[in-house]
Amino acid sequence: MSHYEGDLRAPANARFAIIAARWNARITDVLVTGARECLAANGVDAGAVDVVRVPGAWEVALAAEQVAKAGRHAAVIALGCVVRGDTRHYEHVADRCAEALMRTQLDHRLPVANGVLAVERYEDAEARAGGSHGNKGEECALAALEMVNLLEKL
Repeated sequence: MSHYEGDLRAPANARFAIIAARWNARITDVLVTGARECLAANGVDAGAVDVVRVPGAWEVALAAEQVAKAGRHAAVIALGCVVRGDTRHYEHVADRCAEALMRTQLDHRLPVANGVLAVERYEDAEARAGGSHGNKGEECALAALEMVNLLEKL
């Protein structure tokens, strides 16, 4: 029986795209920094990382689809922050964004790490952006690296 598992080595000349919402910038900027620092710490040259900023989490999925369609990146790291409010807008944005990112991943056979936070309170987002729950930007970068490596092995 064969066993396949990815590690954190990026293929030579692999490019990574970080797509991040500007909405809730105090959170998303920290997520972007975490993702960039993680990629650099794992040997990815800063010049091989493209950061694409979009207005909000709703627009992250369209940018991810466009990046995937262009075929120049080994993986996409999608970052954003949706905080529940008094309306159903939260569910529409967070759920549909996640569904679209999954569809892009499957349609293009390209790792798309979903780091679009969907939280109840702003404090929950802070905990996941360098706080007590770590940095989800960093975690998504690690997942992207591992999946790129695994897909090469498969």
